[in-house]
Amino acid sequence: MSALVAIDRRLSARVDALAFGAPTAYVYNPLAYARAPHEDYLRRYGEGRREVVLVGMNPGPFGMAQTGVPFGDPGIVRDWMGISGAVGAPAREHPKRKIVGLSSTRTEVSGTRLWGWARDRFGTPAAFFGRFFVLNYCPLVFMEASGRNRVPEKLPREEREPLFDACDEALAASIAALAPALVVGVGKFAEDRVRAVLGEQVRVGRILHPSPASPLANQGWGEAVDRELAALGVKLA
Repeated sequence: MSALVAIDRRLSARVDALAFGAPTAYVYNPLAYARAPHEDYLRRYGEGRREVVLVGMNPGPFGMAQTGVPFGDPGIVRDWMGISGAVGAPAREHPKRKIVGLSSTRTEVSGTRLWGWARDRFGTPAAFFGRFFVLNYCPLVFMEASGRNRVPEKLPREEREPLFDACDEALAASIAALAPALVVGVGKFAEDRVRAVLGEQVRVGRILHPSPASPLANQGWGEAVDRELAALGVKLA
């Protein structure tokens, strides 16, 4: 079993044992119901050391929630990465957030931007993953009764602290396995968690989150990230 697979199986078991109350009404754990494609991603692309590790926050409902891959826009995961595997469903599904897996035709804007950038800048998965890897800090999707997304940092302290303890341990172990020179938070929340977990052990930076809710991301996210990575000393060509 690969190091990252073992880490994420432990993480999945720990977060499945946690309880979350209102206004959280639905919790999805794609490490469990989308284990096959998630572990295909880890085994295929997560072996060995990396120069840069990008860390996101938690799964989006049309990305990793469907595919098991961080920022995992279904079309790019299928057609560019070549990821496969059966996807089940969480025990309780919101009627507006059904899990259909890798066959989903919905796009995840954040995932389309991030993985589209990787594809356009590097050409092949081998070229990108030879230097980079992408993780999420938290593996769970939280939704309110309406289907509205609920981010981990908005959870009450009594729910947030045991969740963050589990995620912190998994992040530290994953970074130890990948041994990067640079860890980059995708957005401020991820950067803050990376700094809290890793301290001075490794150099840490941040890039703009690709969310369509960000006005800056809507004005040329790929070009902005090129500049931000260059400022961090990462050469893309």
